[in-house]
Amino acid sequence: MTPAIKSDETRRAELLARKNQLETRIDQISGEFEEHDSKDWEEMATEREGDEVLEDLGAAAQNELRMIEAALTRMESDDYGYCVICGERIPEERLDLIPATPFCAEHAARH
Repeated sequence: MTPAIKSDETRRAELLARKNQLETRIDQISGEFEEHDSKDWEEMATEREGDEVLEDLGAAAQNELRMIEAALTRMESDDYGYCVICGERIPEERLDLIPATPFCAEHAARH
């Protein structure tokens, strides 16, 4: 069964909701960095390990945020939902899984 095609308005709302979640996460991660005031060496080592995890999460959130911004820009120019390499329509199943993707599955595998 082929999934229903979502309207651009529905996709835009989903992307904006995800963008809001990511911005909140980034703010929370920034807040975590500011809260460190441990003086104990053992606690500082534990905090540093946690900082590395937070840095990775923050970088992933920022990357996804950039992808969402690019997808919203493609929506404005009516290019959303089409592969930026081959110009073919990206299947709905793929957009449901990765709404901000600029690539069809074939070209995503190459990038």
